[in-house]
Formats: sequence, structure tokens, C-alpha cells
Amino acid sequence: MKKTKAFIYSETAPSESQLKRFSAFLKKKYGEKIVPEWIESDMYPGGFRLEVGSDVYDWSVGGRLDQLKRKLADVRGEGVKIVPLIREAIEKWSPEAIAEETGRVISIGDGIVEAEGLPHASYGEIVMFECGVKGMIQDLRPDSCGIIVFGDCHDIMAGSLVHRTSRTAGIPVGKEFLGRVIDALGNPIDGKGEIAPEGYRPIEFAAPGIIDRQPVNKPMETGLLVIDSMFPIGRGQRELIIGDRQTGKTAIALDTILNQKGKDVICIYVAIGQKASSVVRLVDTLRRHGAMDYTIVMEAGAGESAPMQYIAPYAGCALAEHFMYSGKDVLIVYDDLSKHAVAYRTLSLLLERAPGREAYPGDVFYLHSRLLERAAHLSDELGGGSMTALPIVETQAGDVSAYIPTNVISITDGQIFLETELFFEGQRPAVNIGLSVSRVGGAAQTKAVKKAVGSLRLDLAQYREMEVFMQFASDLDEVTRRQLHYGQGLMRLLRQPQYKPYSQLDEVILLVCATAQKLIDVHVDDIYDHAMRLVDYVKTQCGAACAEIEAQGVLSDSAKQAILAAADKFAASKA
Repeated sequence: MKKTKAFIYSETAPSESQLKRFSAFLKKKYGEKIVPEWIESDMYPGGFRLEVGSDVYDWSVGGRLDQLKRKLADVRGEGVKIVPLIREAIEKWSPEAIAEETGRVISIGDGIVEAEGLPHASYGEIVMFECGVKGMIQDLRPDSCGIIVFGDCHDIMAGSLVHRTSRTAGIPVGKEFLGRVIDALGNPIDGKGEIAPEGYRPIEFAAPGIIDRQPVNKPMETGLLVIDSMFPIGRGQRELIIGDRQTGKTAIALDTILNQKGKDVICIYVAIGQKASSVVRLVDTLRRHGAMDYTIVMEAGAGESAPMQYIAPYAGCALAEHFMYSGKDVLIVYDDLSKHAVAYRTLSLLLERAPGREAYPGDVFYLHSRLLERAAHLSDELGGGSMTALPIVETQAGDVSAYIPTNVISITDGQIFLETELFFEGQRPAVNIGLSVSRVGGAAQTKAVKKAVGSLRLDLAQYREMEVFMQFASDLDEVTRRQLHYGQGLMRLLRQPQYKPYSQLDEVILLVCATAQKLIDVHVDDIYDHAMRLVDYVKTQCGAACAEIEAQGVLSDSAKQAILAAADKFAASKA
């Protein structure tokens, strides 16, 4: 059996009586007789340092101060009445002979550290390097562990000490984060000063169980006619936005955030692997439209390390959960999970895990399922809050059958598929109506919108089937030509300028008039301008009907008839 060795580091040699006390302490602690060996060192003034295997007892001035710092960190983690608690902690604190488990760095490279020692460390535990940089254990082996580093690792070198913290990764949370731009660790990066947190939450947290949830039946309106009418999103839903690059995926998420103004919804935008210039433009757009008041932007950009990109969506989700469990409705956007999967693949390959399909590790499905399952509409007993997730996934040449897209499609409650051809044809949002779906469906629509939609989707499906005959327009009969013109008008109506979301009332008026073919005689190029003037006219002529729709969310037969009558008057005035 290997004998345990102990070493004492101090400026002066311990006396005979001190050695006896050391031996008695070691026998009581480790159950065997250990005679410590003294090594002269001037690195521990005012005391000594005792090392027994991987355990360290630092009784120097610096070691006692570190104990106090950890105590203060524990107090700050409670997040309430911080100053009185810190004062109480200092007054009642006294140094203790506590073993601190440490390890040593074997190798470092590409944000990954291999360390020996730390025999009792656990997966996901936060560790601290000598230089003050934090890391998280991601790989456990018999004689070593793999650690991902959060931050600059230039000061970490082979032989450096690694200290356990006995904590899992967490992030500060609170309402003070609203309107701020932060990194994946919760640190502000917008130059507006420190943020006072209300508390801390673990970035990894179990998703609510079935009993803790309630049905998704409250609409999360995007303000985009094509989505709210045919692919409605509910509060607590997970709706995937998928498509090739530069097809308007972020634009849909951004418009949805802008549409939450005044609706008591907190929005969180998590940028993963994005260019810094893109994030700056997005923040500027949100600020110009007054949306930063209820929005938090978390950035783990392309310039950040793979570990920071890896934890970013979980950290953003922890922030969202803080508000959700406080009874608030939250919208969170993950832009995008393709880059998140690539960052995780990078970490896994550097940690020498076995690669699978497309070199992704075997647990890449669990990577996203444990994140997206945390979106929910909580039961009334838990406050009734909700978290709606809009994950974004990028495809290559429209291939939705690739590994990551199919994984995320199977996890989510539907997908909005954006098509490159539609985008370049000017159909924006470039939503493919045939491939897009919402599995929540009409349950997440108000009664007014549901009634106003009518046969819109069926009419568009018939138009897509007949579209092939448009090249023979001169040979078509009048009925077919009119139906094609009607379909073209519907497609043009679904085009919508960016940053101009519709209200529920606007959508109801447009849908009622369009499905009743009140716009069929308008030239397709003039549809949008004509429709906007029509909406304004109906609002002035049908005040009672519009008030009923806005207040009760229902579309009565009398209100529908009033809207159609106003549309006829408007058309007659333009004739």
C-alpha cells in the first residue's frame, strides 16, 4: 500500500513539539502515522503550508485571507442585503484548518487544460487557477481531468495550481440586467458600469416536469402576418427558425422582440459566434425602437473561445428562468445553435472524445434537448410564468436533413422554414408555407385571429399548385386567371417591411379583407400601400368593432360585417 507523504513549507523549521502536533493532527485526519517533511520556503510569510497528497492546509497570511474571500463570496451568492451580511461574516469569521483540494496543470492549449490531482472533483464543477481565471471540469479520467477555461489562458502554464471551489457554474441574475449587454459569465461589456445582482442561478438546471407545466394557450405574437396567421407561437413554446444564411432568420426574431413592447414580456437575445459588428447593429436597432428597456443581450461572439460559446445559451436560459419563476413571461432567442454545436464539437475533440456523425460527439442531441426542454408555461402554483424559446439553426443549401437541423427539429414544437429562392424573389419574410409548421396551432391564437384566417392556408396551397400554369396566362380561362391573381395578391400581402410589426387589430382587418377577396382588383405591386390605407380607413370608420376586437380578442359577425362594409366604401372611394 502506497504510504501518504506530507510536506511543510515555511520560512523556519518547525520545532520538535510542533512536529508532534502535526503528526497527531495527520493521524486523526488520515488514520495513519505520517511524519511530515519540512521544506524551506519564503513563499508563505506569517505561517506555513501543509500538503498531504492533493489536500492543502494553507496557514499563511495569504491562505487565511483566501479563506475570508471565499466566505465573502458565499455571502454575495445569497444575493440579498449584501452589505450587512458581509459585515456579519467578517465579524464572526475565524480561520479554520480546512483541507483545500488542489491539482496541477499538465498541459494547456486551445482553451483546454489537462490537470492531475483533484481526485474528488465532480463533472461541471468550477475550478480556479492560480492566475484567477476560472474553468469548468468537463472530462473525468482515473488520473486526470479535462477543464475548459473561461477567459484568457495565457497566464496558465504547466505546473500551475488548480483549486477546487465545490460549486457548479452559475450566473448572477436580476432585473438590473435589463437594458444591458453582458458576456456569458454575466459581466457587463457595454461600458455602463457594474450590475448589482439580486441572486445567482446555476446555468444547468433541471427542466420543469409535466405536473409543473400547463398547456401552451396564450399567444406570443410576432407582429408578422405570415406567422401569426398560419404558424402561431404560444407562450412556453419552442419554435425553430431554420434556413440558409442571409435569409432573414435573425430579422424574424428581432421583429418578434420589437413587437413585445408594452406587453410585459422580458426578452433575452443570446448571440453565439456572431460578428461583433452584427451584435452592435442589433443593439442599436433595439435601442432606437425602445426595446432595450425590456431586453438583455448576451454575447459570446466569434472572437470568444469555444468554452464561452458553449455555456452562453445555458447562461441566458438561467437568466430567463429567474424571471419565469418570478411569474414573468420571457422570450429567449438562441442565435444560433448551429454555431453552438460547432463550439461543443471543438471542445469534445480537444478533450479526445470519440467523434460520431459529422465528427460531433454522441451526446450532441442531449446538448440541445436539455437546453430547450427548460422552456415551459409553468403551472399557476409556480407563478404561471413562461419561457418561449426561438432557437435559430442555419442550413447548408436548404438541407434540413443534416445532423443538427434534424436533431433540433425533433426537439422543438414546430419550425419556420425560410427559403433562399423566396428571399431573392422579394418575398420577405421568406417563409416556406408548405414546410413550416406549428404543432401548437390554433391553441395559441386569439379567437379573433383564428376566425379571421378562414381558408387562407388552403387558398395559398391551391395557388402553389396552380402557379406552374402562370407561364400560360394568355391561354387560361377567366376563373383560373382570377384565382391566380388572388393567390399572387395574398403572397404580396404577406410581404412585410422589417421593424414594422402589425398589431392584432391590424392583422384581423387585413385577414378579413384579404380572405373576402376585397383586394383582388388591386394591382399586386400596390397591395401593401393599399392595405395600409385600408387599415387606417377601417379604424376610423369602425371604432366600436375595433374596440371590441382589441379589448376582448374576439371577432363577432357584426364586427366582421362592419369591416367588410368599410372595405367596400374604401374601394368605391378609390374607383
